[in-house]
Amino acid sequence: MEAITDFEVKAADGGAASLDTWRGKVLLIVNTASKCGFTPQYEGLEALHRKYGPQGFEVLAFPCNQFGAQEPGDAEEIANFCSLTYDVTFPVFAKIDVNGPHADPLFERLKADAPGLLGSKAIKWNFTKFLVDREGRTVERYAPATRPEAIAADIEKLL
Repeated sequence: MEAITDFEVKAADGGAASLDTWRGKVLLIVNTASKCGFTPQYEGLEALHRKYGPQGFEVLAFPCNQFGAQEPGDAEEIANFCSLTYDVTFPVFAKIDVNGPHADPLFERLKADAPGLLGSKAIKWNFTKFLVDREGRTVERYAPATRPEAIAADIEKLL
């Protein structure tokens, strides 16, 4: 089975980005939005990134506008918001769909690997999080309401 790090995604500038760049790292992959009730989680995600980054951990953010049109901006607006509001230093990729006929293949795979409650595949809202181990296997899916700091112990186990 293909590792998560074998996927290619779209970078914020519209070009291709290979997740192979993060091969061998523990990853937390998150669909994000700038105008969501969960948006303050950027602060917790950045704290995890700074704390565990030196040990081989990385947060990867994928903006999504599918839930209440809460990510209306273009790539530059999203990057400015993340940087100026939350001092985000982890990668923020191009805006994508996570559900439906145009869902990004990475998220199709994450949803298949780690279904939600009662086996549901669809992502229910912004800030759904997927934890991936160093071998590129999806380990866990976390609901939008799960605060980043609540994931710290699971990250530590994988580091």
